[in-house]
Amino acid sequence: MSTLKQTLFQKIEAHRPRIARLLKEHGDVELGKVTIAQAIGGARGVRCLVTDISYLDPYEGIRFRGKTIPETFEALPKVPGSDYPYVEGFWYFLLTGEVPTMEQTLEVVEDFKTRARVPEYVYDLLRAMPRDTHPMTMFSAAILAMQRESNFARRYNEGMTKFEYWDPMYEDASNLLAKLPAIAAYIYRMKYKADTPIAADPTLDFGGNFAHMMGIDKPYDDVARMYFILHSDHESGNVSAHTTHLVASALSDCYYALSAGINGLAGPLHGLANQEVLRWTQALMDRLGDQEPTEEVIEKALWETLNSGQVIPGYGHAVLRKTDPRYSSQREFCLKHLPDDPLFKLVNMVYQVAPKVLQEHGKAKNPWPNVDAQSGVIQWYYGVKEYDFYTVLFGVGRAIGVLANIVWDRALGYPIERPKSVTTEMLEQAAGID
Repeated sequence: MSTLKQTLFQKIEAHRPRIARLLKEHGDVELGKVTIAQAIGGARGVRCLVTDISYLDPYEGIRFRGKTIPETFEALPKVPGSDYPYVEGFWYFLLTGEVPTMEQTLEVVEDFKTRARVPEYVYDLLRAMPRDTHPMTMFSAAILAMQRESNFARRYNEGMTKFEYWDPMYEDASNLLAKLPAIAAYIYRMKYKADTPIAADPTLDFGGNFAHMMGIDKPYDDVARMYFILHSDHESGNVSAHTTHLVASALSDCYYALSAGINGLAGPLHGLANQEVLRWTQALMDRLGDQEPTEEVIEKALWETLNSGQVIPGYGHAVLRKTDPRYSSQREFCLKHLPDDPLFKLVNMVYQVAPKVLQEHGKAKNPWPNVDAQSGVIQWYYGVKEYDFYTVLFGVGRAIGVLANIVWDRALGYPIERPKSVTTEMLEQAAGID
């Protein structure tokens, strides 16, 4: 048994009694009341999901296993010559809550290499699809096609106790995650680069190999490492995370569950936001023409956007009430690697002006930028100019967090999710409406 799996097993054994005690001795403790607005409004803010993988604080931003993004980047072992950590070490960290040593990280790197080969039938499936198929459809279909490989499904059919569920789920999650960079890069090269796939380089890590298979030179390997870690998890309430958890709660294996989560991520209100921000920014650049994007010019353009009834895309967040730390991390990368890029300079100037304008406007609960305000600019700079592919990149990263979550869901024996519905008439009665 690998160091990661042994450590994870020990964590699971220590954690199970905590859940059992909460259910047995404190199951009737109330966490809060649900309002009519929450019932109608998509359960916004209802505390009814449990995860220790990440937590989104409105004023601190995302914490992975208790660590902020800067703390996470600082703590994890870095790829030699890179400013960013191994994705494999981050996987170890999300699963166990422990920062791995370099030796433990490299053990996961080697383990992933043994799991990374994509079955040939997956490529056959992708090639059989019309080339104008959306890349997220291809990505989801490729994941789902590999369900036949599921250890969990096989062992469930053979018979195992619920205390064993985590083991084959861990194996499936590791197998699937290790294959995603190759699948994503193959879709990109097949669709957008004249069907010229690039074979994997077995000497490289998760992020480095992805950049290699995309055909993009350094420092795009660091872009990949940063991007995948930043987009990995955002607690369990967002659509892709919740969908993955929901489907897995029926004891569906991770192939079914992640494919469903990817389908949720494809929605315009979730994973498509980054490309919409980039499209708006480029349109703003075209409108400005030869004008220098000064604070005065940008302020005027932003007020024109708001007064026309439109929003400033990339600003505001359902939970956060400060600048998204994921935005800040990407901004730091841009300041180092592309400070003079015209598109970044425009985005950076919008960042200087937009919060003040939105505060004066008064309708935004959060006038600060979120992760999507920056991410598309970086991809565009390094030549990934196909908007539709951006959500696939998001999906590779998001898989890290949601797969870690459903391993723990099975380890702790969480039941099938089944909230109770009410009728509109019941709500009217509760509100005293005749």
